[in-house]
Amino acid sequence: MRKELEYLESVSRRLDMPADDRIASLQSIIGYGEEFLKEIDDIPVYQESPESLETLQGCDFEDDGKSLDQLLAILRQAVDSTGINPAAAGHLGYVPGGGVFPSALGDYLAAVTNRYAGIYYANPGAVILENLCVQWMAKIIGYPEQHAGNLSSGGSIATLTALTAARDWHEIKPENVRNQVIYLTTQTHHCVLKALRIAALDYSHVRMVEMNTAYQMDPEDLNRKIEIDKRAGLNPFLIVASAGSTDLGIIDPLDEIASIAKREGCWFHIDAAYGGFFVLTDELSGLLSALAKSDSVVLDPHKGLFLSYGTGAVLIKNRAAAIKSHYYRANYMQDAEGDFEVLNPADISPELTKHFRGLRMWLSLQLLGIKPYKAALTEKLLLARYFHSEVQKIGFKVGPDPTLSVCLFRISGNNPESENQQNRALMNAILKTGKIFLSSTTLDGTFWLRICVMVFRTHKRNIDELLKILRDQYETYAKSGKII
Repeated sequence: MRKELEYLESVSRRLDMPADDRIASLQSIIGYGEEFLKEIDDIPVYQESPESLETLQGCDFEDDGKSLDQLLAILRQAVDSTGINPAAAGHLGYVPGGGVFPSALGDYLAAVTNRYAGIYYANPGAVILENLCVQWMAKIIGYPEQHAGNLSSGGSIATLTALTAARDWHEIKPENVRNQVIYLTTQTHHCVLKALRIAALDYSHVRMVEMNTAYQMDPEDLNRKIEIDKRAGLNPFLIVASAGSTDLGIIDPLDEIASIAKREGCWFHIDAAYGGFFVLTDELSGLLSALAKSDSVVLDPHKGLFLSYGTGAVLIKNRAAAIKSHYYRANYMQDAEGDFEVLNPADISPELTKHFRGLRMWLSLQLLGIKPYKAALTEKLLLARYFHSEVQKIGFKVGPDPTLSVCLFRISGNNPESENQQNRALMNAILKTGKIFLSSTTLDGTFWLRICVMVFRTHKRNIDELLKILRDQYETYAKSGKII
């Protein structure tokens, strides 16, 4: 056994790389990252290259390792040269983030030190650091000190955490779930419906509240539906509003909805994953002040703070409600018990094991300060308004005035079916340029092209580049009646 242990030790020691190998590997990784960032303006924003995936598919996991240079070559070909490049200035699709560089530094340190940020006992500093990030977010939206909050992997887990707290605080159980009513709109993000299903709240009645012409929840219809449900002996329990819908960037009338929720004793949840951090801007701080009136709110730092993907956040005003749903202890965790004033992230989330994701947020905000984030968010608002104004001058029809940084536009004519086909063709033509990535949506059967200005690298020159492409395409359409 002694010889076997010596042999196993000699092989397993490869996991602990020597200093020279670490330094050489870091130099290769840094070189790869720097090359990517240096060339980012020249890399196509969207690429379809399925043949490049063959190398990745053929890279089997084997007993012996491969060289880092070989693996980086595979990544360059199969991962970083295919699909969407979310870090690019020309990425104007969906609700992108961007990945400011300090977030990568934070992730490197989090991975190397491997600190556990779930329980105070395991690492007090890591837990306090994450809680400081949560407290700052609570402060900017106006939550009281005795809130609860957690940094999650994204808006979906954050939403599940909030709705589970709502369910348990209102004592929704199998025997009464079918008597509950939930109110939202067709513009509500699908992660809410997914969370309702996972939390078994889809057995409740889910009411789609009508919207006004700006696609905002209509408070009058919300009142009507609540009154009808109460007369039917049902229990209005949850209202979900949007502070930045995905399709249009719409902010629901939060103040009015909050008043209804308070009057009816409903839990008021706001999905502010996209729009919440615009509260930092002078333009929207007033409109978003009603975030403070919610019972729970979801924010995505990987959107509004331009951090790398995997950084969501949930804030719950009633700390006891959050703990009621998620607090649990097992025998093997008895050493972690203690009368700590600091709230454990693991006690208010489905996650026990979690990445120390707070370090990327804390380091980025501390290193750069809040000022450039405010400036970038304001710039994105103005860029969307600039595009909305300029694209009309070319001849395109536009959607509602941008509230946040989303803008809809389309070619408009007299034949709806032909129009939809031409707009699809226009989108494909734009994607083929490799310079701009945008997305589309369908509203009331009409196909719209959609931009969302949210990458921190996107500036006026990128919007002007898109406008030039659209101007050229529109001239072709005006002459021939079709997009080529």
